[in-house]
Amino acid sequence: TLDLTCRKTPCFAKFSEMEEMVNREAEINEVQSLPLSVTVDLTLQFYFIGKKCEILQDMNRHLEAILKEKRALRKRLIKHRYQESLPIEATFHKCIVELLTEAVTFIEKLESHLQSVRSIPQIPNMMNNMDITLTKTELLVIELEELTEKILKWEELQKEVYSN
Repeated sequence: TLDLTCRKTPCFAKFSEMEEMVNREAEINEVQSLPLSVTVDLTLQFYFIGKKCEILQDMNRHLEAILKEKRALRKRLIKHRYQESLPIEATFHKCIVELLTEAVTFIEKLESHLQSVRSIPQIPNMMNNMDITLTKTELLVIELEELTEKILKWEELQKEVYSN
């Protein structure tokens, strides 16, 4: 299980270094102890198992400390903040209400200003659309003037026809 854990995190750096040292010593002793008897091999294996057990106990203590800190932090985050706040004297209640209304208006104005700042990159496109709309409106005005002239001429013709 320990071999599967990530060893690049800072909390495991010391343990991985110690384990590497123990593994190197084990390899050296393994090479040197080939001609020795089986009892020496068993003694070395128990020695290395003891070292690894110490490393695991150190790591366990470290993880327990982290868990205790995590529990304490969770308790602090869950605890309601209103219990820790300072009471406001009655003479300052009016000032607090005024301050809150000013804060709300500031936030509203801030949102509108932020919205206008966000629209700045779209201004050239909007100006282009306004130019197109202006030319279309001018064309409609010209057409309306022509139509008005035709209607007035038609009206004059109708008056002449009825008067004759």
